[in-house]
Amino acid sequence: MSVGFQEYPTSALPVVIIGNGPSGICLSYLLSGYTPYVRDGAVHPNPMLQRKLEESPEVPITQQDLEYLSEGLEGRSHSPAALLFDSLLRPDADFVGDADSVLTWKHEPQSAIPHVVLGRDPPGGAWNAIEGPMVTLSRGNWMGLPDFPFKDWMRMKRRNLRDDRATAGDILNYYRHYVKKKRLRENFVSGSVVTSVVRVGKGAQSPHASEIFRRDSGWKGEDAQRKRLFQVTGFVKRGCGSQKPFSIYAENVVLATGTYDSPSWLGVRGEDLPFVRHQISALEEAVKTKQVHQHTDPVLIIGAGLTAADAVLLAHHYNIPVIHAFRRSVSDPALIFNQLPQVMYPEYHKVHQMMREQSAFGHGPYEGYVSLPEHQVVGFQDDNKCVFRDKQGQPKVFSISMALILIGSNPSLSFLAKNGTFLATDSEQPVSAKRNPLDIDPFTYECVQEKGLYAVGPLAGDYFVRFVQGGALAVASSLLKTQKIPP
Repeated sequence: MSVGFQEYPTSALPVVIIGNGPSGICLSYLLSGYTPYVRDGAVHPNPMLQRKLEESPEVPITQQDLEYLSEGLEGRSHSPAALLFDSLLRPDADFVGDADSVLTWKHEPQSAIPHVVLGRDPPGGAWNAIEGPMVTLSRGNWMGLPDFPFKDWMRMKRRNLRDDRATAGDILNYYRHYVKKKRLRENFVSGSVVTSVVRVGKGAQSPHASEIFRRDSGWKGEDAQRKRLFQVTGFVKRGCGSQKPFSIYAENVVLATGTYDSPSWLGVRGEDLPFVRHQISALEEAVKTKQVHQHTDPVLIIGAGLTAADAVLLAHHYNIPVIHAFRRSVSDPALIFNQLPQVMYPEYHKVHQMMREQSAFGHGPYEGYVSLPEHQVVGFQDDNKCVFRDKQGQPKVFSISMALILIGSNPSLSFLAKNGTFLATDSEQPVSAKRNPLDIDPFTYECVQEKGLYAVGPLAGDYFVRFVQGGALAVASSLLKTQKIPP
Protein backbone atom coordinates (compact mmCIF):
# COMPACT_ATOMS: atom_id res chain seq x y z
CA MET A 1 0.00 0.00 0.00
CA SER A 2 1.53 3.28 -1.05
CA VAL A 3 1.37 6.10 1.45
CA GLY A 4 3.04 8.82 -0.59
CA PHE A 5 5.37 11.34 0.98
CA GLN A 6 4.10 14.79 1.88
CA GLU A 7 5.89 17.58 3.63
CA TYR A 8 3.00 18.06 6.06
CA PRO A 9 0.58 15.12 5.92
CA THR A 10 -2.86 15.77 7.40
CA SER A 11 -2.89 12.49 9.31
CA ALA A 12 -0.25 10.53 11.14
CA LEU A 13 1.36 7.53 9.49
CA PRO A 14 1.13 4.31 11.44
CA VAL A 15 4.85 3.55 10.88
CA VAL A 16 8.00 5.39 9.81
CA ILE A 17 11.10 3.24 9.25
CA ILE A 18 14.48 5.00 9.43
CA GLY A 19 17.01 3.01 7.43
CA ASN A 20 16.65 1.13 4.14
CA GLY A 21 19.10 -1.73 4.56
CA PRO A 22 18.10 -5.41 4.82
CA SER A 23 16.18 -4.82 8.08
CA GLY A 24 14.13 -1.95 6.66
CA ILE A 25 13.48 -3.77 3.38
CA CYS A 26 12.33 -6.95 5.14
CA LEU A 27 10.05 -4.99 7.49
CA SER A 28 8.55 -3.07 4.58
CA TYR A 29 7.76 -6.38 2.88
CA LEU A 30 6.01 -7.70 6.00
CA LEU A 31 4.04 -4.47 6.46
CA SER A 32 2.93 -4.44 2.81
CA GLY A 33 0.47 -7.29 3.26
CA TYR A 34 2.85 -10.18 2.51
CA THR A 35 1.87 -12.76 5.08
CA PRO A 36 3.78 -15.93 6.09
CA TYR A 37 1.96 -19.23 6.57
CA VAL A 38 3.28 -22.75 7.07
CA ARG A 39 3.44 -24.40 3.66
CA ASP A 40 1.10 -27.37 3.13
CA GLY A 41 3.00 -30.60 3.54
CA ALA A 42 6.12 -28.89 4.86
CA VAL A 43 7.96 -30.79 7.57
CA HIS A 44 10.45 -28.93 9.70
CA PRO A 45 13.53 -30.96 10.74
CA ASN A 46 13.14 -29.76 14.34
CA PRO A 47 10.41 -32.07 15.73
CA MET A 48 9.52 -29.75 18.62
CA LEU A 49 9.01 -26.77 16.29
CA GLN A 50 7.15 -28.99 13.81
CA ARG A 51 4.63 -30.01 16.48
CA LYS A 52 4.01 -26.36 17.36
CA LEU A 53 3.58 -25.39 13.71
CA GLU A 54 0.98 -28.15 13.27
CA GLU A 55 -1.20 -26.71 16.03
CA SER A 56 -2.45 -23.68 14.05
CA PRO A 57 -1.44 -24.05 10.39
CA GLU A 58 -4.21 -21.71 9.26
CA VAL A 59 -2.92 -18.84 11.43
CA PRO A 60 -0.15 -16.68 9.90
CA ILE A 61 3.17 -16.72 11.76
CA THR A 62 2.84 -12.99 12.42
CA GLN A 63 -0.34 -13.64 14.44
CA GLN A 64 1.08 -16.51 16.48
CA ASP A 65 2.94 -16.43 19.80
CA LEU A 66 6.58 -15.91 18.81
CA GLU A 67 7.81 -16.62 22.32
CA TYR A 68 6.07 -20.01 22.31
CA LEU A 69 7.30 -20.93 18.82
CA SER A 70 10.91 -19.96 19.51
CA GLU A 71 11.20 -21.72 22.88
CA GLY A 72 14.04 -24.24 22.85
CA LEU A 73 15.64 -23.10 19.58
CA GLU A 74 19.43 -22.82 19.51
CA GLY A 75 21.81 -21.31 17.01
CA ARG A 76 24.31 -18.57 16.24
CA SER A 77 22.13 -15.72 17.49
CA HIS A 78 21.10 -14.74 21.00
CA SER A 79 17.73 -13.50 19.76
CA PRO A 80 14.89 -16.04 19.95
CA ALA A 81 12.89 -14.19 17.27
CA ALA A 82 15.94 -14.20 14.97
CA LEU A 83 16.48 -17.92 15.50
CA LEU A 84 12.80 -18.63 14.81
CA PHE A 85 12.52 -16.72 11.54
CA ASP A 86 15.88 -18.01 10.31
CA SER A 87 14.82 -21.56 11.13
CA LEU A 88 11.58 -21.13 9.18
CA LEU A 89 13.29 -19.53 6.19
CA ARG A 90 16.41 -21.73 6.20
CA PRO A 91 15.71 -24.95 8.13
CA ASP A 92 18.89 -26.41 9.62
CA ALA A 93 21.02 -24.06 7.51
CA ASP A 94 24.07 -24.70 9.68
CA PHE A 95 23.90 -28.46 9.13
CA VAL A 96 22.10 -29.58 5.98
CA GLY A 97 22.75 -26.67 3.64
CA ASP A 98 20.04 -25.04 1.54
CA ALA A 99 16.86 -26.83 2.61
CA ASP A 100 13.64 -25.26 1.34
CA SER A 101 11.73 -22.83 3.53
CA VAL A 102 8.70 -24.23 5.36
CA LEU A 103 6.87 -20.96 4.71
CA THR A 104 4.57 -19.89 1.93
CA TRP A 105 3.64 -16.27 1.37
CA LYS A 106 0.22 -14.80 0.59
CA HIS A 107 -0.36 -11.20 -0.39
CA GLU A 108 -3.23 -9.91 1.75
CA PRO A 109 -3.52 -6.17 0.98
CA GLN A 110 -6.24 -5.72 3.59
CA SER A 111 -3.70 -6.39 6.34
CA ALA A 112 -1.07 -3.95 5.04
CA ILE A 113 0.00 -1.14 7.35
CA PRO A 114 0.86 2.17 5.61
CA HIS A 115 4.48 3.12 6.19
CA VAL A 116 7.41 4.98 4.72
CA VAL A 117 11.07 3.94 4.63
CA LEU A 118 13.61 6.76 4.88
CA GLY A 119 17.17 6.17 3.68
CA ARG A 120 20.17 8.37 2.91
CA ASP A 121 21.06 6.32 -0.17
CA PRO A 122 19.17 4.03 -2.56
CA PRO A 123 17.77 0.81 -1.03
CA GLY A 124 20.53 -1.34 0.38
CA GLY A 125 21.69 0.71 3.37
CA ALA A 126 25.38 0.28 4.22
CA TRP A 127 25.86 -2.04 1.25
CA ASN A 128 25.94 1.10 -0.91
CA ALA A 129 29.30 2.01 0.67
CA ILE A 130 31.04 -1.36 0.37
CA GLU A 131 33.43 -1.98 -2.50
CA GLY A 132 31.61 -4.17 -5.03
CA PRO A 133 34.23 -6.94 -5.56
CA MET A 134 34.56 -7.70 -1.84
CA VAL A 135 33.07 -11.05 -0.85
CA THR A 136 30.64 -11.44 2.04
CA LEU A 137 31.56 -13.05 5.34
CA SER A 138 28.32 -15.03 5.37
CA ARG A 139 27.38 -17.59 2.76
CA GLY A 140 25.68 -15.96 -0.20
CA ASN A 141 22.41 -17.82 0.25
CA TRP A 142 22.19 -16.54 3.83
CA MET A 143 21.97 -12.98 2.49
CA GLY A 144 18.54 -13.54 0.92
CA LEU A 145 15.25 -11.96 1.99
CA PRO A 146 11.83 -13.65 2.35
CA ASP A 147 10.08 -15.21 -0.65
CA PHE A 148 12.86 -14.56 -3.16
CA PRO A 149 16.04 -16.55 -2.39
CA PHE A 150 19.33 -14.99 -3.33
CA LYS A 151 20.24 -18.11 -5.29
CA ASP A 152 17.22 -17.50 -7.55
CA TRP A 153 18.45 -13.99 -8.31
CA MET A 154 21.95 -15.28 -9.03
CA ARG A 155 20.49 -17.91 -11.35
CA MET A 156 18.44 -15.25 -13.10
CA LYS A 157 21.60 -13.17 -13.62
CA ARG A 158 23.53 -16.29 -14.70
CA ARG A 159 26.12 -15.67 -12.03
CA ASN A 160 27.82 -18.08 -9.65
CA LEU A 161 28.78 -17.81 -6.00
CA ARG A 162 32.48 -17.70 -5.11
CA ASP A 163 33.15 -20.49 -2.60
CA ASP A 164 29.48 -20.26 -1.55
CA ARG A 165 29.90 -16.53 -0.91
CA ALA A 166 28.74 -13.50 -2.86
CA THR A 167 30.26 -10.17 -3.76
CA ALA A 168 29.01 -7.00 -2.09
CA GLY A 169 28.02 -5.67 -5.52
CA ASP A 170 25.76 -8.66 -6.17
CA ILE A 171 24.16 -8.31 -2.75
CA LEU A 172 23.43 -4.60 -3.28
CA ASN A 173 21.91 -5.23 -6.71
CA TYR A 174 19.83 -8.06 -5.27
CA TYR A 175 18.39 -5.81 -2.55
CA ARG A 176 17.50 -3.11 -5.05
CA HIS A 177 15.90 -5.68 -7.33
CA TYR A 178 13.97 -7.12 -4.36
CA VAL A 179 12.42 -3.73 -3.59
CA LYS A 180 11.35 -3.41 -7.23
CA LYS A 181 10.15 -7.02 -7.63
CA LYS A 182 8.05 -6.93 -4.46
CA ARG A 183 6.55 -3.55 -5.44
CA LEU A 184 7.85 -1.78 -2.37
CA ARG A 185 9.43 1.21 -4.13
CA GLU A 186 6.52 3.58 -3.50
CA ASN A 187 7.20 3.31 0.23
CA PHE A 188 10.91 4.15 -0.08
CA VAL A 189 12.26 7.70 -0.02
CA SER A 190 15.93 7.69 -0.98
CA GLY A 191 18.17 10.64 -0.19
CA SER A 192 16.31 11.42 3.01
CA VAL A 193 18.28 12.51 6.07
CA VAL A 194 16.52 12.45 9.44
CA THR A 195 17.64 15.21 11.79
CA SER A 196 15.15 14.87 14.65
CA VAL A 197 12.71 12.38 16.18
CA VAL A 198 10.74 13.73 19.13
CA ARG A 199 7.55 12.91 20.97
CA VAL A 200 4.71 15.40 20.62
CA GLY A 201 1.27 15.40 22.19
CA LYS A 202 -1.63 17.52 23.26
CA GLY A 203 -0.47 21.10 23.68
CA ALA A 204 2.50 20.63 21.32
CA GLN A 205 3.85 23.84 19.80
CA SER A 206 3.51 22.61 16.21
CA PRO A 207 0.19 23.71 14.62
CA HIS A 208 0.50 20.75 12.23
CA ALA A 209 0.59 18.36 15.19
CA SER A 210 -2.49 20.00 16.69
CA GLU A 211 -4.33 19.59 13.38
CA ILE A 212 -3.39 15.93 13.29
CA PHE A 213 -4.72 15.40 16.79
CA ARG A 214 -8.05 16.90 15.76
CA ARG A 215 -8.40 14.86 12.55
CA ASP A 216 -6.77 11.55 13.27
CA SER A 217 -9.14 9.26 15.15
CA GLY A 218 -6.38 6.73 15.16
CA TRP A 219 -5.56 3.28 13.96
CA LYS A 220 -5.88 2.06 17.54
CA GLY A 221 -9.21 3.71 18.19
CA GLU A 222 -7.81 5.93 20.91
CA ASP A 223 -8.97 9.42 21.77
CA ALA A 224 -7.05 11.62 19.34
CA GLN A 225 -6.75 14.38 21.93
CA ARG A 226 -4.79 12.04 24.24
CA LYS A 227 -2.61 10.49 21.58
CA ARG A 228 1.12 11.13 21.58
CA LEU A 229 2.88 10.95 18.25
CA PHE A 230 6.44 11.04 16.98
CA GLN A 231 7.46 14.01 14.88
CA VAL A 232 10.12 13.01 12.35
CA THR A 233 11.90 15.91 10.67
CA GLY A 234 14.74 16.12 8.19
CA PHE A 235 15.42 16.87 4.54
CA VAL A 236 15.54 15.13 1.18
CA LYS A 237 18.69 15.65 -0.87
CA ARG A 238 17.99 17.02 -4.34
CA GLY A 239 20.17 17.75 -7.34
CA CYS A 240 22.86 20.44 -7.31
CA GLY A 241 23.20 20.17 -3.53
CA SER A 242 19.71 21.47 -2.78
CA GLN A 243 17.55 20.13 0.03
CA LYS A 244 13.84 19.93 0.66
CA PRO A 245 12.79 19.80 4.33
CA PHE A 246 10.09 17.47 5.58
CA SER A 247 8.18 16.98 8.81
CA ILE A 248 5.96 13.94 9.21
CA TYR A 249 4.13 12.39 12.15
CA ALA A 250 3.95 8.75 13.07
CA GLU A 251 2.40 6.56 15.71
CA ASN A 252 5.40 4.23 15.59
CA VAL A 253 9.01 4.72 14.53
CA VAL A 254 11.39 1.87 13.72
CA LEU A 255 15.14 2.49 13.98
CA ALA A 256 16.90 0.43 11.30
CA THR A 257 19.96 2.62 10.78
CA GLY A 258 22.68 0.00 11.30
CA THR A 259 26.04 0.87 12.84
CA TYR A 260 28.23 2.11 10.00
CA ASP A 261 27.56 5.84 10.21
CA SER A 262 30.27 6.75 12.70
CA PRO A 263 33.68 5.01 12.56
CA SER A 264 35.32 4.51 15.96
CA TRP A 265 38.31 6.67 16.87
CA LEU A 266 41.29 5.76 19.04
CA GLY A 267 41.23 9.13 20.79
CA VAL A 268 44.98 9.73 20.47
CA ARG A 269 47.04 12.80 19.59
CA GLY A 270 47.14 13.66 15.89
CA GLU A 271 44.27 11.39 14.90
CA ASP A 272 42.67 14.28 13.02
CA LEU A 273 45.71 14.81 10.75
CA PRO A 274 44.89 14.54 7.03
CA PHE A 275 46.87 11.33 6.44
CA VAL A 276 44.89 9.51 9.18
CA ARG A 277 41.63 8.01 7.93
CA HIS A 278 38.88 5.84 9.39
CA GLN A 279 37.31 4.11 6.39
CA ILE A 280 38.64 1.50 4.00
CA SER A 281 37.28 3.56 1.10
CA ALA A 282 40.13 6.02 1.76
CA LEU A 283 42.64 3.30 0.84
CA GLU A 284 40.67 2.40 -2.27
CA GLU A 285 40.76 6.04 -3.37
CA ALA A 286 44.46 6.39 -2.57
CA VAL A 287 45.22 3.32 -4.69
CA LYS A 288 43.20 4.67 -7.63
CA THR A 289 44.90 8.07 -7.50
CA LYS A 290 48.33 6.48 -6.93
CA GLN A 291 48.87 8.36 -3.68
CA VAL A 292 50.13 5.03 -2.35
CA HIS A 293 51.98 2.39 -4.33
CA GLN A 294 54.74 -0.18 -3.90
CA HIS A 295 57.46 2.47 -3.58
CA THR A 296 55.81 4.74 -0.99
CA ASP A 297 56.20 4.45 2.76
CA PRO A 298 53.99 1.69 4.23
CA VAL A 299 50.29 2.08 4.81
CA LEU A 300 49.52 1.64 8.50
CA ILE A 301 46.43 -0.49 9.16
CA ILE A 302 45.17 -0.54 12.73
CA GLY A 303 42.67 -3.17 13.81
CA ALA A 304 42.20 -6.92 14.08
CA GLY A 305 38.75 -7.31 12.58
CA LEU A 306 37.54 -8.30 9.16
CA THR A 307 37.54 -4.75 7.76
CA ALA A 308 41.20 -4.39 8.71
CA ALA A 309 41.85 -7.77 7.09
CA ASP A 310 40.10 -6.57 3.91
CA ALA A 311 42.42 -3.55 3.89
CA VAL A 312 45.47 -5.80 4.27
CA LEU A 313 44.28 -7.97 1.37
CA LEU A 314 43.62 -4.92 -0.79
CA ALA A 315 47.05 -3.44 -0.14
CA HIS A 316 48.75 -6.81 -0.60
CA HIS A 317 46.99 -7.23 -3.96
CA TYR A 318 48.59 -3.99 -5.21
CA ASN A 319 52.01 -4.76 -3.63
CA ILE A 320 51.66 -1.80 -1.28
CA PRO A 321 53.82 -2.18 1.86
CA VAL A 322 51.80 -2.55 5.05
CA ILE A 323 52.36 -2.17 8.78
CA HIS A 324 49.55 -3.96 10.57
CA ALA A 325 49.12 -3.08 14.25
CA PHE A 326 46.59 -4.47 16.73
CA ARG A 327 46.18 -4.64 20.50
CA ARG A 328 45.37 -8.35 20.93
CA SER A 329 47.73 -11.28 20.75
CA VAL A 330 47.43 -13.42 17.64
CA SER A 331 46.32 -16.41 19.73
CA ASP A 332 43.57 -14.53 21.60
CA PRO A 333 40.39 -16.69 21.38
CA ALA A 334 38.30 -13.52 21.01
CA LEU A 335 40.10 -12.66 17.76
CA ILE A 336 37.62 -13.17 14.94
CA PHE A 337 40.13 -15.15 12.88
CA ASN A 338 40.28 -17.83 15.59
CA GLN A 339 36.52 -18.35 15.17
CA LEU A 340 36.29 -18.71 11.38
CA PRO A 341 36.47 -22.11 9.64
CA GLN A 342 39.59 -22.21 7.49
CA VAL A 343 37.87 -24.03 4.63
CA MET A 344 35.15 -21.40 4.23
CA TYR A 345 37.36 -18.34 4.69
CA PRO A 346 40.78 -19.06 3.18
CA GLU A 347 41.63 -15.41 2.52
CA TYR A 348 41.03 -14.41 6.16
CA HIS A 349 43.01 -17.44 7.30
CA LYS A 350 45.84 -16.15 5.10
CA VAL A 351 45.75 -12.76 6.85
CA HIS A 352 45.76 -14.49 10.22
CA GLN A 353 48.77 -16.52 9.11
CA MET A 354 50.54 -13.30 8.08
CA MET A 355 49.75 -11.73 11.45
CA ARG A 356 51.16 -14.77 13.21
CA GLU A 357 54.29 -15.45 11.16
CA GLN A 358 55.61 -12.04 10.14
CA SER A 359 57.78 -10.32 12.76
CA ALA A 360 57.99 -6.62 13.50
CA PHE A 361 61.34 -6.54 11.73
CA GLY A 362 59.89 -7.83 8.44
CA HIS A 363 61.39 -11.29 8.90
CA GLY A 364 59.12 -13.92 7.43
CA PRO A 365 57.65 -15.19 4.19
CA TYR A 366 55.48 -12.16 3.41
CA GLU A 367 57.48 -9.40 1.80
CA GLY A 368 56.19 -5.89 2.35
CA TYR A 369 54.11 -6.81 5.40
CA VAL A 370 54.97 -6.11 9.05
CA SER A 371 52.88 -7.43 11.94
CA LEU A 372 52.73 -5.56 15.26
CA PRO A 373 50.63 -7.61 17.69
CA GLU A 374 49.96 -6.23 21.17
CA HIS A 375 50.92 -2.70 20.15
CA GLN A 376 49.05 0.45 21.10
CA VAL A 377 49.13 3.76 19.24
CA VAL A 378 50.45 6.66 21.28
CA GLY A 379 49.91 9.31 18.63
CA PHE A 380 50.56 10.65 15.15
CA GLN A 381 53.03 13.37 14.14
CA ASP A 382 52.89 16.04 11.45
CA ASP A 383 55.82 14.44 9.59
CA ASN A 384 53.78 11.30 8.80
CA LYS A 385 55.11 9.31 11.70
CA CYS A 386 53.23 7.11 14.16
CA VAL A 387 54.43 6.41 17.70
CA PHE A 388 53.59 3.04 19.27
CA ARG A 389 54.06 1.39 22.63
CA ASP A 390 54.70 -2.37 22.60
CA LYS A 391 53.60 -4.84 25.29
CA GLN A 392 56.77 -4.12 27.31
CA GLY A 393 55.95 -0.42 27.21
CA GLN A 394 58.80 0.43 24.86
CA PRO A 395 58.17 3.18 22.27
CA LYS A 396 58.49 2.57 18.53
CA VAL A 397 58.27 5.07 15.70
CA PHE A 398 57.40 4.29 12.06
CA SER A 399 57.23 6.49 8.97
CA ILE A 400 54.03 5.88 7.01
CA SER A 401 52.27 7.18 3.92
CA MET A 402 48.80 7.01 5.46
CA ALA A 403 47.03 5.43 8.40
CA LEU A 404 43.75 3.52 8.38
CA ILE A 405 42.10 3.13 11.77
CA LEU A 406 39.63 0.29 11.27
CA ILE A 407 38.50 -0.64 14.77
CA GLY A 408 34.76 -0.75 14.24
CA SER A 409 31.98 1.76 14.04
CA ASN A 410 29.10 3.06 16.11
CA PRO A 411 25.56 3.99 15.20
CA SER A 412 24.77 7.63 14.66
CA LEU A 413 21.62 8.43 16.62
CA SER A 414 22.17 12.18 16.72
CA PHE A 415 18.53 12.70 15.72
CA LEU A 416 17.47 11.37 19.14
CA ALA A 417 17.78 13.12 22.50
CA LYS A 418 21.12 12.33 24.20
CA ASN A 419 22.19 10.44 21.05
CA GLY A 420 19.82 7.66 22.06
CA THR A 421 21.71 6.70 25.21
CA PHE A 422 18.49 6.77 27.24
CA LEU A 423 17.33 3.79 25.16
CA ALA A 424 20.46 1.69 25.70
CA THR A 425 20.93 -1.23 28.05
CA ASP A 426 23.34 0.97 30.03
CA SER A 427 21.98 4.49 29.80
CA GLU A 428 25.24 5.94 31.15
CA GLN A 429 27.29 4.72 28.17
CA PRO A 430 27.19 5.48 24.42
CA VAL A 431 25.14 3.17 22.24
CA SER A 432 27.24 0.34 20.82
CA ALA A 433 25.92 -2.58 18.78
CA LYS A 434 28.30 -5.03 20.45
CA ARG A 435 28.78 -3.58 23.92
CA ASN A 436 25.66 -1.53 24.62
CA PRO A 437 22.73 -2.15 22.25
CA LEU A 438 19.30 -0.65 22.72
CA ASP A 439 17.20 -2.27 25.43
CA ILE A 440 14.33 -3.98 23.61
CA ASP A 441 11.61 -6.52 24.27
CA PRO A 442 13.00 -9.72 22.66
CA PHE A 443 9.66 -10.69 21.08
CA THR A 444 8.44 -7.30 19.84
CA TYR A 445 11.72 -5.33 19.50
CA GLU A 446 9.96 -2.36 21.08
CA CYS A 447 12.27 -0.15 23.12
CA VAL A 448 11.71 -0.69 26.83
CA GLN A 449 12.15 3.03 27.59
CA GLU A 450 9.94 4.40 24.81
CA LYS A 451 6.72 2.75 23.71
CA GLY A 452 6.04 3.00 20.01
CA LEU A 453 9.76 3.19 19.22
CA TYR A 454 11.29 -0.01 17.83
CA ALA A 455 14.85 -0.99 16.91
CA VAL A 456 16.03 -3.72 14.54
CA GLY A 457 19.34 -4.95 13.16
CA PRO A 458 22.68 -4.12 14.83
CA LEU A 459 21.04 -1.51 17.08
CA ALA A 460 19.22 -4.42 18.72
CA GLY A 461 22.28 -6.67 18.78
CA ASP A 462 21.60 -8.56 15.52
CA TYR A 463 24.56 -8.36 13.12
CA PHE A 464 24.13 -10.81 10.26
CA VAL A 465 21.55 -10.42 7.50
CA ARG A 466 20.12 -13.89 8.12
CA PHE A 467 19.30 -12.88 11.70
CA VAL A 468 18.25 -9.21 11.36
CA GLN A 469 15.12 -10.45 9.60
CA GLY A 470 13.86 -11.93 12.87
CA GLY A 471 13.70 -8.42 14.29
CA ALA A 472 11.57 -7.37 11.32
CA LEU A 473 9.26 -10.32 12.00
CA ALA A 474 8.96 -9.35 15.67
CA VAL A 475 8.14 -5.70 14.86
CA ALA A 476 5.63 -6.63 12.15
CA SER A 477 3.97 -9.16 14.45
CA SER A 478 3.69 -6.57 17.22
CA LEU A 479 2.23 -3.91 14.93
CA LEU A 480 -0.18 -6.27 13.18
CA LYS A 481 -1.51 -7.48 16.52
CA THR A 482 -2.05 -3.97 17.91
CA GLN A 483 -3.00 -1.86 14.90
CA LYS A 484 -6.63 -1.40 13.98
CA ILE A 485 -6.73 -1.81 10.21
CA PRO A 486 -9.42 0.44 8.68
CA PRO A 487 -12.01 -1.03 6.29
